[in-house]
Amino acid sequence: MTHPKNIFSWTQKRPRPQDAAPFLPMSREEMEQLGWEQCDVILVTGDAYVDHPSFAMAIVGRFLEAQGFRVGIISQPDWHSAQDFRKLGKPRLYFGISAGNMDSMVNRYTADRKIRSDDAYTAGGEGNRRPDRAVVVYAQRAREAYPDANVVIGGIEASLRRIAHYDYWSDNVRRSVLPDSKADMLLFGNGERSLAELTHRLAAGEPIASIRDVRGSAFMVPPGWKPGHDWVETGSARLDVPGKVEPHPNPYTDVPGYANACASEVADDPAEVPVRVLTREERQAALRDKNAKTVVRLPSFEQVKDDPVQYAHASRVFHLESNPYNARALVQAHGTGAGKRDVWLNPPPLPLSMEEMDRVYGLPFARASHPSYGKAKIPAWEMIRFSITIMRGCFGGCTFCSITEHEGRIIQSRSEPSILREVEAVRDRTEGFTGVISDLGGPTANMYRLNCKEPEVQATCRRLSCVYPGICVNLDTDHSKLVSLYRKARELPGIKKILIGSGVRYDLAVRSPEYVKELVSHHVGGLLKIAPEHTEENVLSKMQKPGIGTYDTFRKMFEKFSREAGKEQYLVPYFIAAHPGTTDEDMVNLALWLKKNNFRLDQVQTFMPTPMAIATTMYHTRKNPLHRVSADSEEVETPRKGQTRKLHKALLRYHDPENWTILREALRRMGRSDLIGNGPNCLVPAWKSAPVGGFGARRPVAGAFAPSASKGGKQPAKTPAGKFAAGSKHRKGGVPIKSGKR
Repeated sequence: MTHPKNIFSWTQKRPRPQDAAPFLPMSREEMEQLGWEQCDVILVTGDAYVDHPSFAMAIVGRFLEAQGFRVGIISQPDWHSAQDFRKLGKPRLYFGISAGNMDSMVNRYTADRKIRSDDAYTAGGEGNRRPDRAVVVYAQRAREAYPDANVVIGGIEASLRRIAHYDYWSDNVRRSVLPDSKADMLLFGNGERSLAELTHRLAAGEPIASIRDVRGSAFMVPPGWKPGHDWVETGSARLDVPGKVEPHPNPYTDVPGYANACASEVADDPAEVPVRVLTREERQAALRDKNAKTVVRLPSFEQVKDDPVQYAHASRVFHLESNPYNARALVQAHGTGAGKRDVWLNPPPLPLSMEEMDRVYGLPFARASHPSYGKAKIPAWEMIRFSITIMRGCFGGCTFCSITEHEGRIIQSRSEPSILREVEAVRDRTEGFTGVISDLGGPTANMYRLNCKEPEVQATCRRLSCVYPGICVNLDTDHSKLVSLYRKARELPGIKKILIGSGVRYDLAVRSPEYVKELVSHHVGGLLKIAPEHTEENVLSKMQKPGIGTYDTFRKMFEKFSREAGKEQYLVPYFIAAHPGTTDEDMVNLALWLKKNNFRLDQVQTFMPTPMAIATTMYHTRKNPLHRVSADSEEVETPRKGQTRKLHKALLRYHDPENWTILREALRRMGRSDLIGNGPNCLVPAWKSAPVGGFGARRPVAGAFAPSASKGGKQPAKTPAGKFAAGSKHRKGGVPIKSGKR
């Protein structure tokens, strides 16, 4: 397995000052106070500047500062002219452009395409402080301000729009963000490793146009360009036409000779499939890929924009080429004739080591919002200021979520001492701390230090999920290190309570009763959020989520340990309406399950097709890229019409009188009039409105709380040092920063 250069081993551009800047400068006056005439790097973000490791721009800025560079920040500039982009002068090396911790379209619009009135990443929660498609707008304004400055784009928005992609808000396939933004380079995924290399090489005098080998980078090149004469180009059609993926050597096979079970065509229940681990010789042979210098050509933008099968095929190959240890470079043509150009994507960046993670999160953050905001509250900061990120990445592979496409599926964890030091920093330095840590988590609460048991196996694997349709035999599911962390954290002086706010992956948790007992006995504040998402196998298979039976197993453990601890606690289940693959009958069955289990959801989430997610491909193409794609392959029923999406959302809130009219009409149309009436098995009453205290009366029940509406397409929220943008889920409920945690 490749061992990359330590991100802190680069020779510093200049010696670090004894004390880091209190805040990275946002004005000329602050630059003068630091004795600076010019910034090396200027970061432009659509978010308010909060100097905290949950905000990507803070991580990026402090990380580059630690490398000896002078970094300034332009936060939420007025995009109507280039004036604000000149406020710090011209950067010596480059502008680093990001939309912020969220995709700007997800930030500004609901799942029903309605403009949001507020923005959790803005002081005072004020809305309309960033433009649509902010990366493109900011990059163009930066270029207008200084035409000869280098422009590098990154963050969640750029990362998930790096190739041609379906855009829900325009209902069209859009080009890669690179040609639209006219940026010199795009950095995708977690940013520290590629940022360190790019910035130091630019500082050494290399022109940005000649830097073409940084992992995690994408750029525009002439048609047919390759890094060297020894590179080989292969068409994606060779890998997936239609049928199984090219038999890449991998460690999973259900029968000898079929080496692709890991990549795609797995049985419905892999727990029932015999798994054979390849021999050491076979693994070594797999690592000796004679086509290591291979680039895979995806269908062009012109091909995928009008052909759903080609789009689904490109999506499938893209996701199978996402493991940083075996992914190959990708290339996609944009344009025709004289204007034709290729978008070239290098393989993803390699994960950070534990030592590197510790140093990143140990940087001198002020742990506060910039003083220029005065007493104005920033909702996203208020939500996470007492929380701590303990890991990055997610191997769950949920198709509606884009965390894997940004952070990767390989878990990157901090050490126990590093996390405990941050708990003490929160206690000692965060204003208003009352002794309660609101979260020790990340994209998921309980993947801390869980990874593949065999590095050689991990290096050759192409599975899209380590836990679906069943938990891989090579996955380490030992939660003991997380249990130890919880115990030590709550024993620190001044710490009254450690809550777990990130979503618990319950199919993993049931493997460790000790963890569930520890969690339930000490770290639940009355409510624990988990995400079944649905009850019907037809839908769950499109989500890559476990069956509802696994939820029932966890629920019984939760109730048992709650009773033993003498606590009255409830589960808060999350469900998604109108997910691809969902029929009206599926939603009726889910509603019946909710009623049977006495759940009355307060708010619900409707699926939002976000760029690069596999479920978005299903939504757009009605094809299932989890399996081989052809014109005759499986059709995925997709709720696209507003009335259908409204019905599915209403079924999740069957108890709300405002929904009874639409539900009665739909149930009669479906031939389910038996569900209309006053009986115990009915969903809606026969009368037009509910009497006081009657059928629809509100009452507190277990699970009466649920996530905020319109967050069906999950995006990272607690930021990793993702390039110039957000990090961890990303995550579901409340204000947007919770949009991704499951």
